Amino acid sequence: MKMKIIFIFLVDFDRRRCYTFLWKGMVNSVMKPMKDYSFIRGVCHNSRAGTEEYLREIGYARSIGVNSFRTWLSYKSWQRDRDGFIGNIRAFIRTAYENGITVMPIIYNGNGLDPQTLTDEWQRSVGDVYVRDLVTSLRDEPGIIMWDVMNEPSCNDYMMKCSPDERAARWEQMDGFLRHACALVKSIDPDGTVTIGHTFARDLIPSAEYVDVISVHDYLESEARINKTYEDALAVAEKYNKPLINSELSCIGRANTYEQSIKAARDHHVGFYVFELMIRGYWGDIHGIFYPDGTVRDPSTVTAMMGIYRNYSPSRVKPNPNKEGKATEALARLSRAMNDSAEVFRHKKSSSDEILEAAEWIVNLLEGAEMVPMYDPPRVRLLRYRETPEDARDLDEIKDFAYSLAETLKRCCRII
Repeated sequence: MKMKIIFIFLVDFDRRRCYTFLWKGMVNSVMKPMKDYSFIRGVCHNSRAGTEEYLREIGYARSIGVNSFRTWLSYKSWQRDRDGFIGNIRAFIRTAYENGITVMPIIYNGNGLDPQTLTDEWQRSVGDVYVRDLVTSLRDEPGIIMWDVMNEPSCNDYMMKCSPDERAARWEQMDGFLRHACALVKSIDPDGTVTIGHTFARDLIPSAEYVDVISVHDYLESEARINKTYEDALAVAEKYNKPLINSELSCIGRANTYEQSIKAARDHHVGFYVFELMIRGYWGDIHGIFYPDGTVRDPSTVTAMMGIYRNYSPSRVKPNPNKEGKATEALARLSRAMNDSAEVFRHKKSSSDEILEAAEWIVNLLEGAEMVPMYDPPRVRLLRYRETPEDARDLDEIKDFAYSLAETLKRCCRII
């Protein structure tokens, strides 16, 4: 009977809730290194715990099947307010886990690295104290899936702008720092899992020998280059008999589309963390899935997270918005709305509302059939015109807008 009840539970609930149920069942073993992390469907995300905003963002994440957050910490924040820092990250982890989402805290951030932090003196006086306090305070949180000891050790001026002669010595210094930090985390949390989020596959060795999980980032520009990253990273993972994750991917400003990069991770059976959940701040123009109000930039990102992708094959059926004559009808409607009445003594100027109503028909056809670029959707201008009081609208500008829509629809549908 017990097995039957569990089976019905899994069938009756959607895939996301089923996954959450199974994940929560792993509470006692979540921090122990696993052999396979391909189940991770994560996002990079930072937010202030205990706020309504954070709860909304968790809701957005759950709606697309996200089951893990990767979040940045700061030793400087810890120095300023130790209790507030620990309390916030603990609340962040617990709230996420209550909603079926695990957390990977990032202890150090290699971006903007201060070289002073790599010295033995700084480690003894600050770094080790910070790590001991952090890990001791949080090691019993079941929601922590693993510790990311450092994000992108090679992505900073200290490592990238040195001379070739200096590079080997600096990598040796960095490796010593990372090796020590990983060992310290493991000594405090023996059942915990450690990784390092490396910028490129070429960075994975030598840290592959002392981490539990191999972690690479992918922001490459083509399918071939993305696949090469996975081939190289998987070869390292196989050599050291350790699982692989991709802890950062997707950037529209680097020709690394969300759909393509997410699909590549899933095709290679590698768990991943998309950068990032929210569209805001410095990275908002090239990163992010959700706006604060819950709308999205690109629905294909959402579907890719769910394992559903656009059809790019030659067999793709092209939309035909004029199959039932609706495009022709919309153009005729716009023509009537655009043309002022020319009857003698009864001249009547076109109404901007009538033009915008007709224009909306065309916008719906063009956007629904993907016949216009969504970088600047025509609906944005349509809504802006409608939000303007009628007596303040520029009628000539609206007519030009509607005319350009009509020309696009005629060309796409080959209407003469």
